[in-house]
Amino acid sequence: MSGEKDLQKLLQQLKPVLNSGEYVFATVANLDGILRTDTVFEFKEEEGITIVIEKNRAVALKLEYQFISSWITLKMHSSLEAVGLTAAFSSALTEHQISCNVIAGFYHDHIFVDVKHAKKAIEVLTNLSKS
Repeated sequence: MSGEKDLQKLLQQLKPVLNSGEYVFATVANLDGILRTDTVFEFKEEEGITIVIEKNRAVALKLEYQFISSWITLKMHSSLEAVGLTAAFSSALTEHQISCNVIAGFYHDHIFVDVKHAKKAIEVLTNLSKS
């Protein structure tokens, strides 16, 4: 099943959904003691393994973090080859001084924003979909 590539169609079908919970980015040397079911995202970097994990779980594991975020999923199935989608929604969020950290999954794009900006981010993304 291939995803949508047409930017206009993607923007019309964003369907942003705010997932429950608070999430943090942490870095670890290895995944010892961390269950794969605990992580939302893992990425190997030269300096360590970056993980996105629920804040409460990070606290329980005594992981260090700096940024507490909300997780927004764009429910349309975008192609990994789609051009301009990330630029469009990040520009719209930038206009409202909302930083975003983006992770592209096979089916959906996931946006992590500061918890205090989550509701405004949903509003901005919903309005972008209507324009």
